[in-house]
Amino acid sequence: MRTCILSREEAPRDGLIRLALAPDGMVLPDVRAKAPGRGAWIGVARDELETAIAKGRLRGALSRAFKTGTLTIPDDLPARIEEALQRNALDRLGLEARAGNLLTGSDRIVQAAREGRLRLLLHASDAGADGAAKLAQAWRVGSDREGSGLRGLALPVTRTILSLALGRENVVHAGLTDAQAARRVREALDRWLHFIGPERVNAPCETRPQGASALEPESRATSEENEGF
Repeated sequence: MRTCILSREEAPRDGLIRLALAPDGMVLPDVRAKAPGRGAWIGVARDELETAIAKGRLRGALSRAFKTGTLTIPDDLPARIEEALQRNALDRLGLEARAGNLLTGSDRIVQAAREGRLRLLLHASDAGADGAAKLAQAWRVGSDREGSGLRGLALPVTRTILSLALGRENVVHAGLTDAQAARRVREALDRWLHFIGPERVNAPCETRPQGASALEPESRATSEENEGF
């Protein structure tokens, strides 16, 4: 558990964003929490961070966390954080694709969904509503949850960017069939989507669920069990 230096709320470290102090005093995002030295954690959305920067609250909180007043907050820190979170999430998707845990192509996803093997369903932001609805319906049927609100997660990137991240052509929809892979992807996506805020998720699908609501229940239970929540 870590404490957000702005809100003072506690949360698991995987749900927060680490800021690190570079040797030259520059404050930089460390979303993978691997940079050496002292770190400070934030859990607020981008608009809240921008307000905290404008009012000087972030500087004061960082000075206390790093125990120094000699630091520089770059003007584009929020943009740097957003870019790092997006890269981290798309890198995670790429890793799962190379590991064989990710499916693309509507027919393959529908088959996995109807067989009860689908754990997480994702759509590019420019995916058609009809295609997304068809996949969601197959998922509900396969998981014996017809009539529920189970549906996929719309990503704030187009099919072009998603395809590049996965090293495949014309990826509009993607599905994960491994519960642990779904958990890892969900964690990376949740941090990214929480930071940018729901209004930044440009999805033409009829509904735009985010976070854990887009995970099949078995995956959520496995995730919570492994994380000790």
